[in-house]
Amino acid sequence: MSASLYGSTAAQFVRGLHNLSALLEKGAAWAKENGKSEESVLNTRLAEDMYPLVRQVQIVSDMSKGAVARLAGVTPPSMEDTETTFAELHARIAKTISFIESVNSEQLDGDDSRPITVKGRNAEHHFTAHTYVMSFAIPNFYFHVTTAYNILRHLGVKLGKSDFIGEIK
Repeated sequence: MSASLYGSTAAQFVRGLHNLSALLEKGAAWAKENGKSEESVLNTRLAEDMYPLVRQVQIVSDMSKGAVARLAGVTPPSMEDTETTFAELHARIAKTISFIESVNSEQLDGDDSRPITVKGRNAEHHFTAHTYVMSFAIPNFYFHVTTAYNILRHLGVKLGKSDFIGEIK
């Protein structure tokens, strides 16, 4: 028996978003302690062709709310991608969590073979619900959470594996 789509998405996304918020709290504290501007921290990137920290967080939000919305057949809340402070990123994460928690498991679970279409920059991608979750939504979500974590680590923020994983319940 495979995991439910709700357990594979909404539950994981909420946990990951809470953990990301905690990472950002540590990043904000580190910036203040080290005399770094929020702008410089939020605009740090690991490589020239990668997005900066602020965009990594926005993508985590978009990926999680978009996945839940697609699976539930609802419209996700619109967010402008204008965040320039840690406080604004925390507010975005909270809004994303609130949306995800407004969707119940019955809206996500059911036919794992139902079609899901994602419009990319250059093409449409067609999946079954199960394949979309397992090969696209979850990997993308964790790629961008991990990249945010790595940007903060690269700057010198004291983070470890337990910060990424969060509280084990």
